Amino acid sequence: MTRILQAMAGAEHGGAEAFFERLIPALHDAGLEQEVLIRRNPARAELLRARGIEPVELPFGGMMDIRTRFGFNFNVGLLKPQVVLTWMNRATRFCPPTKGTFVHVGRLGGYYKMKNYQACDHLIGNTKDIVRYIVDSGWPEDRAHYLPNFVTSSDAEPLPRAIHTTPEEAPLILALGRLHENKGYDVLVRAMADLPHAYLWLAGEGPLRAELEELTVQVGVRPRVRFLGWCEDPTPLFGAADMLICPSRHEPLGNVVIEGWAHDVPVIATQSEGPGALIRHDRSGLLVPVDDPRALAEAIKRLRMNPGLIRNLVTGGRKRYEKDFTESVVVGRYMRFFKKVAL
Repeated sequence: MTRILQAMAGAEHGGAEAFFERLIPALHDAGLEQEVLIRRNPARAELLRARGIEPVELPFGGMMDIRTRFGFNFNVGLLKPQVVLTWMNRATRFCPPTKGTFVHVGRLGGYYKMKNYQACDHLIGNTKDIVRYIVDSGWPEDRAHYLPNFVTSSDAEPLPRAIHTTPEEAPLILALGRLHENKGYDVLVRAMADLPHAYLWLAGEGPLRAELEELTVQVGVRPRVRFLGWCEDPTPLFGAADMLICPSRHEPLGNVVIEGWAHDVPVIATQSEGPGALIRHDRSGLLVPVDDPRALAEAIKRLRMNPGLIRNLVTGGRKRYEKDFTESVVVGRYMRFFKKVAL
């Protein structure tokens, strides 16, 4: 049995963090022997414990954080893993030198600075374009690997629209993610001005919340926009929504696109890096230019006026999800990868 140590020093919320919280229990259920190091986070630790995994919590502070360096070294010596998988920059920098005793794998969920990964033996990118970026940066092609994310679907009851004072007959648009400039939610808010009967549920938190709330007032759509905050389980939101919008300026993967597919919700996204690679226009979603509120509004109108298009997008998205992004498919790929690269 391959022994794995995984380390995540991420933020409280985020796409990589959410996938980590799905992947670790899924690998555990598949029988993988693993130790898990996380940055102190009571909610994340409790979530893992509830699935039978006892994480080790470390500070993962600045470069002078001796306690984390000692703790990381101690757990490597205790478990004697064959593979250490570090998620993103901070955990990767804290990983001790391999000294030929384990294989160090770094996982990139974006176009990170490659200088942080020079001590790794192998790198994972969760999109093919990130893998291309890794190789174009000078990394050996045979040590750069594409391993996608997965999402899970469930049959949770739709959230009643009345909870967020939204009319049952109104077109309901859903958007999820961190309220950050890269996500382009200001573009979606501006598009709402051309959609006088539509309502928007924006689920997420971030540094631009106050600015986005002010923008809804400026463009005259505040009565039809609901800021829901961060939702740990967005499944009921998908059940209530008529469509999912991903208006990102920069989006390495577009995990929400896969979530829309998994929940049989039609998807409209910008042609940013991840969604542009995932979606086949008019087959599994609609693609619009980045930073173009009018084009986004027109795509939303087109979708609303064409029930046949809605059915086609839902069917196409479901097929792509089941082929490439289910838990069983992705966990199987991870298990084969660990076996392949382990010492």
